Amino acid sequence: MYLEESHTRGHFRIDDQGLAVLLFGQQNKNLKQIERILGVRFGSRGSELSIEGSSLQVSLAQRLLEQLLELLREGYPLFPPDIDYAVRILSADSRARLKDIFLDTIFISFRKKIISPKSLSQKAYIDAIRHSDVVFGIGPAGTGKTYLAMAMGVSFLMSKEVSRIVLVRPAVEAGEKLGFLPGDLVEKVNPYLRPLYDALYDMLGFEKGQGLIEKGVVEVAPLAFMRGRTLNDAFVILDEAQNTTPEQMKMFLTRLGFGSRAVVTGDATQTDLPTGKASGLMEAMRILKGIDRIAFNHFTDADVVRHPIVQAIVQAYDRATLKSEEK
Repeated sequence: MYLEESHTRGHFRIDDQGLAVLLFGQQNKNLKQIERILGVRFGSRGSELSIEGSSLQVSLAQRLLEQLLELLREGYPLFPPDIDYAVRILSADSRARLKDIFLDTIFISFRKKIISPKSLSQKAYIDAIRHSDVVFGIGPAGTGKTYLAMAMGVSFLMSKEVSRIVLVRPAVEAGEKLGFLPGDLVEKVNPYLRPLYDALYDMLGFEKGQGLIEKGVVEVAPLAFMRGRTLNDAFVILDEAQNTTPEQMKMFLTRLGFGSRAVVTGDATQTDLPTGKASGLMEAMRILKGIDRIAFNHFTDADVVRHPIVQAIVQAYDRATLKSEEK
């Protein structure tokens, strides 16, 4: 026996007809999306809405509409994925303010795309990067760990807080054998570094990004190239850090010089190291916990900001892993 949640009706009124059109979306597309996600029903009469559903979901819908309207008043361009992110944020924390998150612009790309956090975890992550010397971003694929770190690095570079960006990845094969590759050493490891190039070009455009690489302002290198160096006045990103050994992780972290900061990203569940080989990321999480100006930010499948199917895939694999461990 259970108690059925009460059914109720709420109202939401918008005084500005122009903002109402933007909020509702073309042919009420945004309202239909909210109906689908929250399980409520809207009825519209001019710029006034009636909302039917469970009391909890009606209350959430009212808060959502109110805060989306605030974003629109600030000139924020509302896209369908933003509604999904907004629902997740307000469902996780009813006191959260979407303005504080979505309007925290990190960088505006050459295509005029606004790069900003899309979840509470992403907001905490970029705040940590602003205020800490070393930040670890740990979580599943699609949570924006590397992309946001890159955006912060580009932002720091453009504001002259650092003089260069160094992008680093361990050259560990993800289960495939690439075989003999032609070219010099840099060309041989380029396949491993492609995701970092892609993020850079997405923000700056190919010509500007390539120009910075050719000038040495942006360096993309395999982790092995870091040994013996000291990196001053640099923003350094170590990507796929779960594939570092403990020795490599220590080597990387001790490369930091004056005026530099580092962001280390990785997914502890996706190591490609040989069986039985310890992950430097896991060891760093244990050894460095509690040290001042070193921050650890953890992401979950709820923070996935790629295609919605990616979140479902991550959740399915997590369930399968849990069942396997219980056997």
